[in-house]
Amino acid sequence: MILQSFTIYDIYKRNAMLFGNDTALVSGKNRITHKELFDQINALAAGFAAKGVTRGDRIGILSLNHEKFFHVFGAAAALGAIVSPVNWRLSNEEIQYILKDSSPSVIVVDKKHEPKIQEMSKSGGVNLGSDFIFCFDNGSSNFTSLENLMANNTFQPSEVISDDAFCIIYTAAVDGKPRGAVLSHQNIIAANIQFMAAWHLTRDDAYLNMLPMFHITGLNLCMAAMHAGGKNVVIDKFDQKLAMELTQKEKITMMGSFAPIMSRLLEEFEKGNYDVSSLRNLTGLESPDTIKIFQEKTNSTFWPLYGQSETSGTITLAPFSERPGSAGKPALLSEIRMVDENENPVALGEKGEIVVRGPLVFKGYWNQEELNRKTFRNNWHHTGDLGRFDESGYLWFAGRKPEKELIKPGGENVYPAEVEEVIMGNPKIQEVSVIGVPDRDFGEAIKAVCVLKQGDSMEAKELVDFVAQRIARYKKPKYVEFVERLPKTSSGNIDREKVKESYS
Repeated sequence: MILQSFTIYDIYKRNAMLFGNDTALVSGKNRITHKELFDQINALAAGFAAKGVTRGDRIGILSLNHEKFFHVFGAAAALGAIVSPVNWRLSNEEIQYILKDSSPSVIVVDKKHEPKIQEMSKSGGVNLGSDFIFCFDNGSSNFTSLENLMANNTFQPSEVISDDAFCIIYTAAVDGKPRGAVLSHQNIIAANIQFMAAWHLTRDDAYLNMLPMFHITGLNLCMAAMHAGGKNVVIDKFDQKLAMELTQKEKITMMGSFAPIMSRLLEEFEKGNYDVSSLRNLTGLESPDTIKIFQEKTNSTFWPLYGQSETSGTITLAPFSERPGSAGKPALLSEIRMVDENENPVALGEKGEIVVRGPLVFKGYWNQEELNRKTFRNNWHHTGDLGRFDESGYLWFAGRKPEKELIKPGGENVYPAEVEEVIMGNPKIQEVSVIGVPDRDFGEAIKAVCVLKQGDSMEAKELVDFVAQRIARYKKPKYVEFVERLPKTSSGNIDREKVKESYS
C-alpha cells in the first residue's frame, strides 16, 4: 500500500486480477478460485479488524494443514498482523510457552485441536476468552467459525509495508526454549522469487501441501506456488496413497519432502498404476539412494538445499545430479560466506561457519534483543552451521558448531540440550549426553547415553516414556544406552564428540 512496497496481500490481489477464474486452492471437494480467495480474505480481514486485530498484532494458528491457512495468511497481510503458526506436534507445555511468548490477539484452530485450546483456555495456559478463539471448520460447538467471522463484512486495506513482520516461525529450542524467528513480507517474497526463478514456476504449477504449513519449507513452497498464480492442493497431513492419487488427479508439479516421505511414496508408486508424469521438481532432505531411485522412476528432479527458518528457508539449491551430496549453490538473492572463529573469511575449500546476508535474512528473534545482537554481529547472520564451498560454488554441509548441536529426525529440529534438560529431571539420572545417530527411515534418530545414580536401575522404555510425557514425542530418544561414565574434556565437561565416536 506504500509507494515502494509489495506485500503478501498484493500477491492475492494480483492473482485475483490476472488469474481470477483459475483454481487457487483444492481441499477435498472444495475448489476456490483466485478471485473467490481474494474476496474471502478481505471479508476475513474485516472480521478480524472487528475483533480489534490491527497492525503488529499476532494471530496464532494451531492446526493440521487446512485450506483456510491461506485465508488467514491473506487477512493478516491485509491488516499488517503477524501470523504465528504453532507446531501441533509439541507438548501442551511447549505450545503454551509459544502462545505466551507470542501473545496472540486471536487464535485459530481446527476441530482436532479445539479440545486442547479449550483446556488451555480454562486452565489459564491461554489468556484469551472464547470470543477471540476461532475454528477453521464449520459446526464447532465451542468457537465461531472463520466463515461466520467473515460474513457480511467490508474492508479497506491497512497501511502495510514490505519490511513489516508477516509471520513468526518458532525454531527448535537451542537453550531449552523455542525461539521465534520473525519473517517479513519482503523475506517471504524474496524466497518466492528464488523458487520461481529456479523452477520456472507459472500459473500452471500445482503444489501438494503435505509438509506441515507451520514449517518454513511448507510455507516456502505453498507461497511460491501462490505467488506464481499456481494451485495449492491441501491435505491435512502426509498420506502416501492420497498423495499419489492427488498427484495424478490434480497434475501436481512440485513437492517438498523430509525422510521418509519419498520412500513411502515409492512404496505406493510400486503398488498402484499412477501417472505422475506432471511431477517436475522436489526439494527437502532425503537420502541420496532414495533420491536416485525416485528420480529414475518418476522422471522428476530433486533439488537438495540448505537453509533455516532464520533465512526464510532455502538459500542454496541445485539439481541433485549436478553434484550429489552437496547442498546446492547459493540461490538468486543470497550472499553466503564461510568465516573462522575470528570472523575472517576462510580459504576456498576450508570449513567455516556459514554466515548469510541479503533480503532473506530474518528480522530477528521475537523478544530476544541480546541474542539478535550476537546473531547479527559484523552485519552478517551467523547460522551456527559449518560448511565449505568447492571450486564450483557448491556448498558442502559440515555439521554444526558445538553450541548449536542439532539432530533432525524426519526434518524436525531437535536440540540435544533441550532433551538433556528433560532427562536430567529424572531423579535416577546422574549424567546424560544426547546425540544424533543414523536412521534408515528418518535420516537421523535421537540417542541418550546416560549414567545412572549409584544404586539406581532403569529400563530404557521408562526413560523414553518419561521424556515423551514432557516434550513433543518426536523429541524422545529412539535409543537409550546406560554406561558407567561419560568421557570428559580437560575442563570437566562432557565431551560430546567423544560420546559420538564411542556410542553412535
